[in-house]
Amino acid sequence: MRIADLTDRRVAIWGFGREGRTAIRALRQRCGAQHFTLFCSAAEVDAASVFDPALEVIAGEPDAVTLGRFDVVVKSPGISAYKPALLEAQAQGTRFTSGTALWFGENPDARVIAVTGTKGKSTTSALLAHLARSLDVRTALAGNIGLPLLELQGRQAELWVIELSSFQTGEAGPLELGVITSLYEEHLDWHGSRERYVADKLKLADVSRRLLVNALQPALLERTRQHPQRLQFGQPDGWHVTDGVICRGTREIFTAARLAAPGLHNALNACAALAALEAIGLDAPAAAPALASFRPLPHRLQPLGENGGWHWVNDSISTTPLATLAALESLHGRTVTVLVGGHDRGLDWTPFVDAMRSAPAHAIVCMGSNGGRIETALRAAGVVCPIVHVADLASAVAESKVHTPAGGVILLSPGAPSFDQFKDYAERGRRFAELAGFDDASIAGIEGLGIG
Repeated sequence: MRIADLTDRRVAIWGFGREGRTAIRALRQRCGAQHFTLFCSAAEVDAASVFDPALEVIAGEPDAVTLGRFDVVVKSPGISAYKPALLEAQAQGTRFTSGTALWFGENPDARVIAVTGTKGKSTTSALLAHLARSLDVRTALAGNIGLPLLELQGRQAELWVIELSSFQTGEAGPLELGVITSLYEEHLDWHGSRERYVADKLKLADVSRRLLVNALQPALLERTRQHPQRLQFGQPDGWHVTDGVICRGTREIFTAARLAAPGLHNALNACAALAALEAIGLDAPAAAPALASFRPLPHRLQPLGENGGWHWVNDSISTTPLATLAALESLHGRTVTVLVGGHDRGLDWTPFVDAMRSAPAHAIVCMGSNGGRIETALRAAGVVCPIVHVADLASAVAESKVHTPAGGVILLSPGAPSFDQFKDYAERGRRFAELAGFDDASIAGIEGLGIG
């Protein structure tokens, strides 16, 4: 579907976040004074009316009857495609689209690498754009990483690097290369089940002419084995990490310790980016030295520095227990107190508990709405390190200072979303930095968004 297809149709926009506002601008630009309806929260009504006085603004979540009044609804990504009202309206003929889908409809000939994965998709996308630009390729970096695609509508790039969440993979059009960095369970509240989450993630494979996947994930390999042009990273004959060195087959290319983004998983993200460049015919070994100048993304194992005798690391982006384990692995050999817990989505913490039983952190501070559940599981398993349960992040930081010796690391890697206490993971990360004694305003946004 293209934006022109919405002309003279009954159209609603559902959601007034950045994606929703971008969609409104794009529709106004192409469809002029056409009547549009916006569904948003009651708290957003006044702002929406100021943003576009011609909008019909309706507060609250629409039901199936209300949605059924429209030919097309442009939905923001955070609104589940499995809401009963949406499904009922869809069955009755209402079409649902998104800013992402409209961009793909408008740009069928764009050269696109789309990246998804439970973890690693943002860093891999940013690495890809950074490396391509080092080869003087005019590259766009957009999508779920923080810049809605429609904000760049009408602009030109030689290569589009687009991060897609599991909410968006089904909205992409045909593309040159899809990349899947990892596949664990997440966002079960949006998708409804683990199997549906996996199926939605793998929709990227259906629209990708070539597909690049992580060879170190057997389940991912099994689920994508039928793809006719599947490539892999992480295996010995391709881009992989051996003894702290990023290699292409037997050729040593780049020492992983020179990456500012720490951890084996980030070295593998670099392998994914290099393999993707190679897959589309670019000189990946020539781009590899630019890895040394890549600036890590905020809130993703971000070293804040030393203060009060402790080293502070902000990994607020961590929203699964397995992500927390990866963060701890990246700090292997150091004395680490880890802050875990947040919004409870019912994820299984057994892998984290089992890992802590065999190789515990120095101390574990459990917080947030699922903090009690995590504490109970750790104690029941006989984890031997100090375990503390507190209500909120401020209390967690205070307790971490008590339990961490001088020179140790205090790591925020919650393994859970932030919505029990904060608007999003970025707000949580900035608050952590502030509580640690740093200027939260100094935590910069993602470098490289847009076209460069």
